[in-house]
Amino acid sequence: MVCLDDVVSVNAPSIDFPEFSERAPWWGGDLQTMRNRFLTDAGPLPGKPSALEFPTSDDTGDRLTAVLETPRLQARGPLIILIHGLTGCADSSYVRNSSKFHLERRRRVLRVNLRGAGSSRKSCSQYYHAGRASDVNDLVAGIDPELKRDGIFPVGYSLGGNILINFLAQVADPNMFIGAATVSAPIVPHQAAQQLMRPRNWPYHNWLLRRMKNDYLGLARQDKANQRALINGARSIYAFDNDVIAPLNGFSDADDYYAKTAGMRHLENVKTPTLLIHGDNDPWIPDKPYRELQKTHPKNIELCFTRGGGHVGFHGRGSRQAWCDLRIETFIEDRLAQY
Repeated sequence: MVCLDDVVSVNAPSIDFPEFSERAPWWGGDLQTMRNRFLTDAGPLPGKPSALEFPTSDDTGDRLTAVLETPRLQARGPLIILIHGLTGCADSSYVRNSSKFHLERRRRVLRVNLRGAGSSRKSCSQYYHAGRASDVNDLVAGIDPELKRDGIFPVGYSLGGNILINFLAQVADPNMFIGAATVSAPIVPHQAAQQLMRPRNWPYHNWLLRRMKNDYLGLARQDKANQRALINGARSIYAFDNDVIAPLNGFSDADDYYAKTAGMRHLENVKTPTLLIHGDNDPWIPDKPYRELQKTHPKNIELCFTRGGGHVGFHGRGSRQAWCDLRIETFIEDRLAQY
């Protein structure tokens, strides 16, 4: 079973599915995590791409960007929305690999750039954060109704998963969603920041922090003069969140930001059937919150807590496709049978 009874089980799994088992030579959480940087499998995507823009509902004038991939054969099934993680974008390898997976099943795919990420950096003055649910709401509201006719199934990776949970907790009409899924989401951001700052994780931490700074300084309409010193002076992700992200987004400090945006605290308000996938050896995201879910049993949540997988890795035996995509597929098929 995917949802291991001896680890954690929140609601019974919808169907039986083989356990995750690492594919050689990607042994352990670190290699599982780093494989997405070493190898990109997708190649050209088997669909027709269209660049889209979505205005935000605030007064910034920012515009989100996305790529709509349409399968070459007649499209069928729900629109898949893929939301990248921290310092990622619509062209991140895991997003492209998942896009290929769903396109081959004749589903339309919307690869999203969160505010200030990827191509949206040229049209934004602000940057996404762990709780920016309004941006996902603006994007969903702006999608052509024809694309939403057969329902929507969003997938959030890493930080994008936490943003997705924040959004789902506020959805006025959950019936438009077939379901949803997250992969390796930091549902308690404070714990994730602390884990990334552990000495053994400094290579990851420094790489992420450098990319966060570059992304933020690359915003087209950012007033860099006022922010450059704070951005460049941040020596940790916590300091960056405390000195840059929090004050620019109405939070008193990093702790306030982490507490208010934690997906864990909003899960009870999620009405959409949602699958949470997390590996017990994720070097970035602690497993404690997922273990605690065993006690809370939130409705509409199915938790798959695997032995292994790393962070947004899940490169398993038996398939070149990531195990998390295969597991999400079974969840989609199960939801379609009930939708």
